[in-house]
Amino acid sequence: MKQSRTNTCGELRLTDAGKQVTIVGWLENVREVGSNFAFLVLRDYYGTTQVVVETEDMMKTVKGINKESTISVTGTVRERESKNPKLPTGEIEVVPEKIEVLGKCVHNQLPFEINKSREADENTRLKYRFLDLRNPAVKSNIVLRCQVVAELRRRMTEQGFLEITTPILTSSSPEGARDYLVPARNHPGKFYALPQAPQQFKQLLMTSGFDRYFQIAPCFRDEDARADRTPGEFYQLDMEMAFASQEDVLETLETVLQPVYEQFGKWKRVAQAPWRHIPFNEAMERYGSDKPDLRIDLEIQDISAIVQGCGFTPFEGATVKAVAVDNFTQARKWIDKLLADVEVQTGNKACWFKVDETGALTGGISKFLGDCAPALTEKLGLKPGSFVCMAAGKKAAAQKTAGVIRTMLGKRVPGHFDEEQYALCWIVDFPMYEIGEESGTLEFCHNPFSMPQGGLKALEDAEGDTEKLLAINANQYDLVCNGYECASGAVRNHDPEIMVKAFQMVGLGEEDVKAKFPAMYNAFTYGAPPHAGAAPGVDRLIMMLTGEESIREVITFPMNKNAQDLMMGAPSTVEQKQLDDVHIALKVEE
Repeated sequence: MKQSRTNTCGELRLTDAGKQVTIVGWLENVREVGSNFAFLVLRDYYGTTQVVVETEDMMKTVKGINKESTISVTGTVRERESKNPKLPTGEIEVVPEKIEVLGKCVHNQLPFEINKSREADENTRLKYRFLDLRNPAVKSNIVLRCQVVAELRRRMTEQGFLEITTPILTSSSPEGARDYLVPARNHPGKFYALPQAPQQFKQLLMTSGFDRYFQIAPCFRDEDARADRTPGEFYQLDMEMAFASQEDVLETLETVLQPVYEQFGKWKRVAQAPWRHIPFNEAMERYGSDKPDLRIDLEIQDISAIVQGCGFTPFEGATVKAVAVDNFTQARKWIDKLLADVEVQTGNKACWFKVDETGALTGGISKFLGDCAPALTEKLGLKPGSFVCMAAGKKAAAQKTAGVIRTMLGKRVPGHFDEEQYALCWIVDFPMYEIGEESGTLEFCHNPFSMPQGGLKALEDAEGDTEKLLAINANQYDLVCNGYECASGAVRNHDPEIMVKAFQMVGLGEEDVKAKFPAMYNAFTYGAPPHAGAAPGVDRLIMMLTGEESIREVITFPMNKNAQDLMMGAPSTVEQKQLDDVHIALKVEE
């Protein structure tokens, strides 16, 4: 069977002059010059080629074709008189002998200009995503995504991992987010759930005797969108290792991921492995976040003891955190905007003062700090031109607010943000438990399947004592890059006795564990190996590599912020018979 084309639109060069060729693609543009002369731009996946129409009959054919129709052009390659050095095909053009319409675009007006689609309204782009993806700048992110995924697969396989797929229809389990539920037609009143992650299945694979597992796994969570998180579904490089320690997992991921950042990243500077380890408590104290952006050179200081009794009411009995910057020249309006932005993002107020040319504290709350000035100057390393922004409150709130202040000051005050790099680190030693913001009771902090540091003895020694329980750390770790969590993992709790005791601390008994995690609990009673793993997010990794600010730019068919697929019209209503088949009665609030 003859190919529909002899060459692609990105292939022809000056050495092809004189050849008869057939090229196919989308009619990107038509520029008429007189009645019998026009320049056409033909675009396919590989590039663009200029076609020059020079006859009356051919002009009649071209005039009847709307832009973005697919066409076939057969003609002769010749050297261009006016060359375009910016294009790979800029030295040649094709003079057509035949132009055939393959797929007609019936619309005279497009929803946006293809090559400027990124300037269009996002909902319009998502509704016409098939047109948006014709833009080479948009398509390039998807091409890079494919290349990165292929490289991840290659590198994981080289490390001895087997790619094993796990079920999509499974049971609902408490893993931190809302499940997507699927009614079971043959089991009235019962539901499958789409997996929030393959967590239990990959641990079951370890108990089954597989030594190293991975997959590019789809995960489903009914949670709100953010710039770095898409609603509905996402993909992760899921991996697990039997008879492995935390260091085994971290070393493996460093071996796999560092070359990926170096090969595909927008920035050419990448932190060299082994990546820095920062304990969770240290990260909160120094950076106010368990996802610190290490491209910023500022750190948080605790000034609680210094400012107690200064007379400023919000400081009394509170934890007070401060961030100082030098060479500060911004105006009062700039400071007011900073404080307002901090309050919007955190719900907490910040305060400030400056140091004048004499070394005295001035502005903001400086009138309360006269007696504290020498100690503050020494603690914060203040000098003329310094600016200090502070947060006060309960320890966790003060830390997080100061973390936002650090980030805003670092990125807004010149000289403190070295953007063009990938600053990677591991956050380790996460607390096993925390007090839930909504419940006010003890909850798992990060991952209920993690092994507590100290094992069973640590849990038994702390039982009944909330403060001791909150002091227990887990063998958990996160990979952080440029202020984003890029992977999360843990050494798993593979001992049924320790698992039951860990869940007892949050009010769940042995029967609850057996009911919620029956397969995993049962498998562990048959001799489970110590195992550990992690799951770097693929979508977020691609976002980091491309330098995009929205994760939707690196997903082929993303939903919008409201978890709607505007192109396919999902979610949608279904027929009553479909509901009857799965024994569902709707109760929709008006």
